Amino acid sequence: MADIRRTIIAAVARNGIIGRDGDMPWRLSSDLKRFKALTLGKPVVMGRKTYDSIGKPLPGRPNVVISRQAAIDHPDVAMAHSLAEAMDAAERLARETGVDEICIVGGGQIYAQAINLADRMCITHVEADLDGDASFPDIDPDLWQAAETIAVPAGEKDSYPTRYVVYKRRHA
Repeated sequence: MADIRRTIIAAVARNGIIGRDGDMPWRLSSDLKRFKALTLGKPVVMGRKTYDSIGKPLPGRPNVVISRQAAIDHPDVAMAHSLAEAMDAAERLARETGVDEICIVGGGQIYAQAINLADRMCITHVEADLDGDASFPDIDPDLWQAAETIAVPAGEKDSYPTRYVVYKRRHA
Protein backbone atom coordinates (compact mmCIF):
# COMPACT_ATOMS: atom_id res chain seq x y z
CA MET A 1 0.00 0.00 0.00
CA ALA A 2 1.19 3.52 -0.77
CA ASP A 3 2.32 5.99 1.86
CA ILE A 4 -0.27 7.21 4.30
CA ARG A 5 -0.89 10.95 3.95
CA ARG A 6 -0.73 12.97 7.20
CA THR A 7 -3.22 15.84 7.21
CA ILE A 8 -3.66 18.52 9.84
CA ILE A 9 -7.23 19.82 10.07
CA ALA A 10 -7.89 23.00 12.04
CA ALA A 11 -9.96 26.16 12.25
CA VAL A 12 -7.76 29.15 13.07
CA ALA A 13 -8.65 32.77 13.84
CA ARG A 14 -6.67 35.57 12.10
CA ASN A 15 -4.55 35.98 15.24
CA GLY A 16 -3.81 32.22 15.48
CA ILE A 17 -6.35 31.38 18.21
CA ILE A 18 -7.97 27.92 17.98
CA GLY A 19 -9.54 27.53 21.43
CA ARG A 20 -10.73 29.14 24.62
CA ASP A 21 -11.52 27.43 27.93
CA GLY A 22 -11.59 23.95 26.39
CA ASP A 23 -13.90 24.92 23.54
CA MET A 24 -13.81 26.68 20.19
CA PRO A 25 -14.42 30.45 20.37
CA TRP A 26 -16.96 30.35 17.52
CA ARG A 27 -19.88 28.44 16.05
CA LEU A 28 -19.24 27.31 12.49
CA SER A 29 -21.85 24.78 11.44
CA SER A 30 -20.65 24.76 7.82
CA ASP A 31 -17.08 24.02 8.97
CA LEU A 32 -18.20 21.18 11.25
CA LYS A 33 -19.88 19.58 8.20
CA ARG A 34 -16.63 19.95 6.22
CA PHE A 35 -14.63 18.50 9.15
CA LYS A 36 -16.90 15.46 9.24
CA ALA A 37 -16.62 14.95 5.47
CA LEU A 38 -12.82 15.23 5.61
CA THR A 39 -12.34 12.84 8.54
CA LEU A 40 -15.11 10.22 8.27
CA GLY A 41 -13.68 6.71 8.03
CA LYS A 42 -10.11 7.90 8.68
CA PRO A 43 -8.07 7.62 11.89
CA VAL A 44 -8.07 10.89 13.87
CA VAL A 45 -5.22 11.83 16.21
CA MET A 46 -5.90 14.27 19.04
CA GLY A 47 -4.66 15.27 22.46
CA ARG A 48 -6.54 14.41 25.64
CA LYS A 49 -7.77 18.00 26.16
CA THR A 50 -9.30 17.98 22.67
CA TYR A 51 -10.85 14.58 23.35
CA ASP A 52 -12.25 15.86 26.67
CA SER A 53 -13.72 18.95 24.95
CA ILE A 54 -15.53 16.71 22.42
CA GLY A 55 -16.65 14.48 25.28
CA LYS A 56 -16.75 11.18 23.37
CA PRO A 57 -15.00 9.41 20.50
CA LEU A 58 -15.77 10.90 17.09
CA PRO A 59 -18.15 8.36 15.52
CA GLY A 60 -17.31 6.61 12.26
CA ARG A 61 -13.53 6.93 12.58
CA PRO A 62 -10.82 5.30 14.70
CA ASN A 63 -9.81 7.72 17.49
CA VAL A 64 -6.21 7.88 18.75
CA VAL A 65 -5.81 10.00 21.89
CA ILE A 66 -2.45 11.19 23.23
CA SER A 67 -2.09 11.47 26.99
CA ARG A 68 0.95 11.26 29.23
CA GLN A 69 -1.06 9.82 32.12
CA ALA A 70 -4.83 9.47 31.78
CA ALA A 71 -6.16 6.33 30.15
CA ILE A 72 -9.49 6.43 28.33
CA ASP A 73 -11.33 3.16 28.63
CA HIS A 74 -13.45 3.11 25.51
CA PRO A 75 -13.53 0.46 22.75
CA ASP A 76 -13.34 3.14 20.01
CA VAL A 77 -10.26 4.87 21.46
CA ALA A 78 -6.63 3.82 21.09
CA MET A 79 -4.33 5.45 23.65
CA ALA A 80 -0.82 6.75 22.96
CA HIS A 81 1.73 8.45 25.23
CA SER A 82 3.44 10.52 22.52
CA LEU A 83 2.77 11.93 19.07
CA ALA A 84 5.16 9.37 17.53
CA GLU A 85 3.28 6.51 19.21
CA ALA A 86 -0.05 8.00 18.10
CA MET A 87 1.10 8.38 14.48
CA ASP A 88 2.28 4.73 14.43
CA ALA A 89 -1.08 3.58 15.83
CA ALA A 90 -3.03 5.77 13.37
CA GLU A 91 -1.01 4.51 10.40
CA ARG A 92 -1.61 0.91 11.49
CA LEU A 93 -5.36 1.64 11.82
CA ALA A 94 -5.37 3.31 8.38
CA ARG A 95 -3.77 0.24 6.77
CA GLU A 96 -6.17 -2.10 8.62
CA THR A 97 -9.19 -0.11 7.40
CA GLY A 98 -7.84 0.46 3.88
CA VAL A 99 -7.61 4.27 3.96
CA ASP A 100 -4.65 6.34 2.77
CA GLU A 101 -4.87 9.28 5.18
CA ILE A 102 -4.73 10.07 8.87
CA CYS A 103 -6.09 13.32 10.30
CA ILE A 104 -4.46 15.29 13.09
CA VAL A 105 -7.27 17.28 14.73
CA GLY A 106 -5.76 19.11 17.70
CA GLY A 107 -5.19 20.77 19.96
CA GLY A 108 -2.50 23.41 20.06
CA GLN A 109 0.30 21.32 21.57
CA ILE A 110 -0.36 18.47 19.13
CA TYR A 111 -0.46 20.84 16.13
CA ALA A 112 2.86 22.41 17.21
CA GLN A 113 4.51 18.96 17.21
CA ALA A 114 2.72 17.57 14.15
CA ILE A 115 3.26 20.50 11.76
CA ASN A 116 6.74 19.13 11.02
CA LEU A 117 5.32 15.67 10.17
CA ALA A 118 2.33 16.69 8.06
CA ASP A 119 2.14 16.48 4.26
CA ARG A 120 -1.00 18.59 3.97
CA MET A 121 -3.10 20.99 6.02
CA CYS A 122 -6.79 21.76 5.63
CA ILE A 123 -7.17 25.06 7.46
CA THR A 124 -10.36 27.01 7.95
CA HIS A 125 -9.20 30.59 8.44
CA VAL A 126 -11.80 32.29 10.63
CA GLU A 127 -12.08 35.93 9.53
CA ALA A 128 -11.87 37.42 13.05
CA ASP A 129 -9.36 38.18 15.80
CA LEU A 130 -10.46 36.38 18.95
CA ASP A 131 -9.43 35.92 22.56
CA GLY A 132 -8.30 32.45 23.53
CA ASP A 133 -5.79 30.26 25.32
CA ALA A 134 -4.86 27.75 22.58
CA SER A 135 -3.19 28.69 19.32
CA PHE A 136 -2.04 27.24 16.03
CA PRO A 137 1.63 27.44 14.99
CA ASP A 138 2.59 29.95 12.28
CA ILE A 139 2.26 28.61 8.74
CA ASP A 140 5.68 29.19 7.16
CA PRO A 141 5.23 30.17 3.47
CA ASP A 142 8.70 28.75 2.74
CA LEU A 143 7.44 25.32 3.81
CA TRP A 144 3.74 25.47 2.86
CA GLN A 145 2.00 26.45 -0.35
CA ALA A 146 -1.71 27.21 -0.63
CA ALA A 147 -3.00 24.80 -3.29
CA GLU A 148 -6.69 25.64 -3.03
CA THR A 149 -8.59 28.54 -1.45
CA ILE A 150 -12.35 28.91 -1.07
CA ALA A 151 -14.00 31.96 0.51
CA VAL A 152 -16.97 30.86 2.61
CA PRO A 153 -19.47 33.55 3.67
CA ALA A 154 -20.98 33.12 7.13
CA GLY A 155 -23.98 30.84 6.90
CA GLU A 156 -27.09 31.02 9.06
CA LYS A 157 -25.40 29.00 11.88
CA ASP A 158 -21.89 30.48 11.53
CA SER A 159 -20.54 33.26 13.74
CA TYR A 160 -17.95 34.45 11.16
CA PRO A 161 -17.08 34.17 7.48
CA THR A 162 -14.16 31.84 6.74
CA ARG A 163 -11.59 31.03 4.12
CA TYR A 164 -10.92 27.33 3.57
CA VAL A 165 -7.34 26.71 2.42
CA VAL A 166 -5.64 23.44 1.53
CA TYR A 167 -1.88 23.74 2.02
CA LYS A 168 0.66 21.33 0.56
CA ARG A 169 4.17 20.97 1.90
CA ARG A 170 6.78 22.42 -0.44
CA HIS A 171 9.55 19.97 -1.25
CA ALA A 172 13.13 21.21 -1.18
